[in-house]
Amino acid sequence: MNFKLLTVDGEHPLLSPAVHIQLCPFCCRFDVVRNKIKMFAQQKVTLPKGRHKIIILDEADSMTDGAQQTLRRTMEIYSKTTRFALACTASDKIIEPIQSRCLFSSRCAVLRYTKLRDEWVMTRLLLEVVERENLVTSNDGLEAIIFTAQGDMRQALNNLQSTNSGFGYINSENVFKVCDKPHPFIDEAYKIIEQLWALGYSPEDIIGNIFRVCKTFQMSEYLKLEFIKEIGYMKVVEGVNSLLQMAGLLGRLCSKMAAPDLS
Repeated sequence: MNFKLLTVDGEHPLLSPAVHIQLCPFCCRFDVVRNKIKMFAQQKVTLPKGRHKIIILDEADSMTDGAQQTLRRTMEIYSKTTRFALACTASDKIIEPIQSRCLFSSRCAVLRYTKLRDEWVMTRLLLEVVERENLVTSNDGLEAIIFTAQGDMRQALNNLQSTNSGFGYINSENVFKVCDKPHPFIDEAYKIIEQLWALGYSPEDIIGNIFRVCKTFQMSEYLKLEFIKEIGYMKVVEGVNSLLQMAGLLGRLCSKMAAPDLS
C-alpha cells in the first residue's frame, strides 16, 4: 500500500514534510519508533487551529509487539498535536491497547475496506493492464488471477506480473504454478487429494480453496450450505489436519452430492 498525499489536481503535495511523515513496514523497527517517530511528534510546528501533524504507518500489522507498545505510549503522549494513521491488512495483529484506543476514543476512527468484487478486478485488469501491456492471456487465466487474488487488487497485479514474467502466457495452469495454490477442482478432489498432499500443499490452502470454490460454484443453495457447513466443522488450525481428516471431509462432501437435491 502506498499513500500519496496530493492536492485535487494530483500534482502538488497536500502536506509538507514538516507536518507529515510516512513509514514503510521495513522502517517500523523498535529503534525507529522510539527515535524517529518520537522526535517527529516532539517537533514544534506552527499550524492553523484544529490542524495536526500526521504520521502514517503502512502495514502496521507487521510491526513487532515491542514496537507497537512503544508506539502506543507515543500516541498517548502526543495525541493533542499529532494524528496517527495505521494501515494494516490483519487488524487482529495490532495489540489490544491500540485497538481499544481506536474503538473508544473520540479522536480515533476505524475504517474497514471490503474486498473488491470480482467484476471490478476483471475490468481493471482488462482495461488498464492487459490491453495496455499487450499481455497474452486466456479467459481461464484471468479467472484464475481473480480467484487467487480474493478481492485484493494488489495481489491480482502481482500474480499477473509474476505469471507473465515466468511464462509469457497467462493461463490457469501457469497462474496456479506461480501462486503455488492447488487447482480449485471439486468433482475430482477425492482422486487427487493424496497427490496434493504429497506435493506439500498445506491443509489450510486446500481447505481454503474448497471453501472459496463452494461460494461461487454453480449448485443448489441447499447443497452449497451443506458443503460450507461441513467445511466449517474442520478444525485445521487446531491440529486436525491429517490426510485422513482431509479424506474424511471429501468423503462427506461426496455423500452430500448423493443426497436428494432440495432446490
